[in-house]
Amino acid sequence: MTQRTLGDWLAYLEQLHPSAIDMGLERSRQVLARLGLGKPAPRVVTVTGTNGKGSTCAFIAALLKAQGLKVGVYSSPHLLRYNERVQLDGLEASDAQLCEAFAAVEAARGEISLTYFEAGTLAAFWLFSRSSLDAVVLEVGLGGRLDTVNLIDADIAVVTSIGVDHVDYLGDTRELVAFEKAGIFRAGKPALCGDLNPPQPLLDKARELNAPFFLRGRDFDLASTDQFWQWRGVDARGAVVELRDLPLLDLPMENAALALQAYLLMDLPWEAGVIAQALRDARIVGRLDRRQFSWQGKTLNILLDVGHNPHAAEYLAGRLAARALKGKRLAVFGLLADKDLDGVIDPLKAQVSSWAVTPLDTARSRPAAELQSVLENLGATVQSYPSVAAALEGQCAQATADDEILLFGSFFCVGEALQWLDRQTMEVGVDGGAG
Repeated sequence: MTQRTLGDWLAYLEQLHPSAIDMGLERSRQVLARLGLGKPAPRVVTVTGTNGKGSTCAFIAALLKAQGLKVGVYSSPHLLRYNERVQLDGLEASDAQLCEAFAAVEAARGEISLTYFEAGTLAAFWLFSRSSLDAVVLEVGLGGRLDTVNLIDADIAVVTSIGVDHVDYLGDTRELVAFEKAGIFRAGKPALCGDLNPPQPLLDKARELNAPFFLRGRDFDLASTDQFWQWRGVDARGAVVELRDLPLLDLPMENAALALQAYLLMDLPWEAGVIAQALRDARIVGRLDRRQFSWQGKTLNILLDVGHNPHAAEYLAGRLAARALKGKRLAVFGLLADKDLDGVIDPLKAQVSSWAVTPLDTARSRPAAELQSVLENLGATVQSYPSVAAALEGQCAQATADDEILLFGSFFCVGEALQWLDRQTMEVGVDGGAG
């Protein structure tokens, strides 16, 4: 029999289970036991939250790598290649490694049906366990309590923020969402929260488990000026630790503050210069991701952001408002049908001069005609296009070097845009962040 390629495996896994999302741990737990897998590394950090998971994971991983540790990172979804989901000591897992891992999971599962995400997560655990890693950072895919990532007992559990999203699975209140996310806490192990107003179920779970609880605004916090930012936190013994005159970052500094508190609790070397450089080195494609590119002889600016819920839109709007722009901001926007359209548009409508709306390359996409209708009812200037590429080219045609194209609304949207950018003949530079 011909060996499956990575594409073959992914296509196979997509049809293996009757539903794409099937919350619960029992199927995955049985397969994990059959694989004989335990803790994938001596240090494990699990990160959940409505927004900010990706950048928080990137900051934690960067801090650990700066100490010479071998670090594995699991994240989802991916933008261009599935390999992005599994990083082994700074490198994406190869096709061959992933195929070997999927084959191991397939052999172990027997009659047990797994979703695409469950199989992928177990494959990541299998790879981590064979890579002699010092630490693993795990990003929760959905919720926390019933997410496959939660099969692993974390040494430190991190909750970035709590908003209402994925209501069909997590509930339609912050309290219900908090209950699900608190499911990653473990008895006696540190639990961190970056939300300034954590719902009561999160506090209750930490107390129930006697988990040391570190809350932003109380135990750790940050402050910034136009040129620098400062951080303070507490170590595992309760001693206050401070960092001053840190350089401003492209990614959200609130998430850097959360990562610093997690790192401080690991009792690793604490050198201000090394820490500051590690934070600056952290990058995540598609999050506050500003670039320049050449299109038909023009040098143009684009800001890519995967934000797709009201909380992310509010944060993005704040960053845009704080940055002066000589020209206009031209949006390219697509959204999935299960997202809060009004909640995403409302914070950003004042920042955008014209909108190019588009369907996304998935059956879950919201129709462009619906996006156009809602925006026109708000008095916006809107043009509908059949694809992300067409919408980008429509905005490029009217953009000048002083303008900025803002492309946001979904991982699907940013993924298509990155493919389009790769096809441009000359990319004249990358600025790497929102500034």
